[in-house]
Amino acid sequence: MSETRAKRNVAVLVAAQAILGAQMPMIFIVGGLAGQSLASNVCFATLPISLIIVGSMVSASPLASFMQVFGRRAGFFVGAAGGALGGAIGALGLWLASFPIFLAGSFLTGVYFAAHNFYRFAAADTASEAFRPKAISYVLAGGLISALIGPQIVKLTSEAYVIPFLGTYAAVIAVNVLGSGLFFFLDIPKPAKPAEDAPVGRTRRELVQSPRIAVAMICAMVSYALMNLVMTSTPLAVVGCGFAQADAANIVSAHVLAMYVPSFFTGHVIARLGVEKVMGLGLAILAAAGVVALSGVELANFYVALILLGIGWNFGFIGATTMLSGAHRPEERGRVQGLNDVVVFGGVTVASLASGGLMNCSGGTAEAGWAAVNIAMLPLLTLAGAALIWLALRPRRQPAE
Repeated sequence: MSETRAKRNVAVLVAAQAILGAQMPMIFIVGGLAGQSLASNVCFATLPISLIIVGSMVSASPLASFMQVFGRRAGFFVGAAGGALGGAIGALGLWLASFPIFLAGSFLTGVYFAAHNFYRFAAADTASEAFRPKAISYVLAGGLISALIGPQIVKLTSEAYVIPFLGTYAAVIAVNVLGSGLFFFLDIPKPAKPAEDAPVGRTRRELVQSPRIAVAMICAMVSYALMNLVMTSTPLAVVGCGFAQADAANIVSAHVLAMYVPSFFTGHVIARLGVEKVMGLGLAILAAAGVVALSGVELANFYVALILLGIGWNFGFIGATTMLSGAHRPEERGRVQGLNDVVVFGGVTVASLASGGLMNCSGGTAEAGWAAVNIAMLPLLTLAGAALIWLALRPRRQPAE
């Protein structure tokens, strides 16, 4: 594969991650607060964010199949269209003070989120085996810019109109329309139409029975689910503990920076230490985030906990993505990537739904709800840690088994 082509594609995907990725911190900052203002029951405050994840889970596999036939570029245009339409319907829901319409917009935003999560796989498509972990890391590093852009857009737009957050959802439309132009510069060939006698690869059942694929999916799911579980409740916890909305935006900004800054060297760390050790380190850092969050509700606790949460996600998720990318054959790409994102975002959906209930309906205070959210990390951390240890104790085999 041409190294020049691979680096050009990575540059385009980094820019897309930076611009289109700004939508995610924007939504995570205001989604729960907007839901709280519209929902008849505060236990459903984070339901808008949960439905983004549901929409992503539902659309991930069809979108992967669509890209397998029509190519990455077409799939990413579909994702940007979903993001723009979701933002428009979300804005309409705020305008009409309709929670169901607002939720419909969130569900459509999930199409954008599913496409956005394929950027990392697209970076690997034209990369050599040696460049692959670095390509994935660099693309995720583009989120560093989105972490700076997104919260600033929220600060400028959340009170731009009489209806709170309406300006933010209007800005979401603009982000998707402008950012989608980058995909014209993407140079990833469409997958060749397979010959009649071409290998079809393993079935989905056979894929999940592959130890490295199974463990990669589990660790990716746990890393993303725990990040989502805690981050979804963070703005509600910060405001509920007596701090300002601007503080919540700054904490989320610090968290998203921590998610992506390590990406500049995560690929190098994987190359030196091995993917399994980096994934284990990510899980340990996620556990440390929970400990810090449980130790107090001062601003410093929120900042440190959310920064550790971002770093732990980075190591766990990039490590799992790298392991998965090397554990399947080319003809299995669409099947395994779609299956992976269904598993990952199925777990994230459960975590997101649980987040609002734990935060708003556990103990009656923001402090008690925040503690419940962080205690809930323990079972998933145990699952991922056990899976990684099990893999390490198995005899070493070829990555694509």
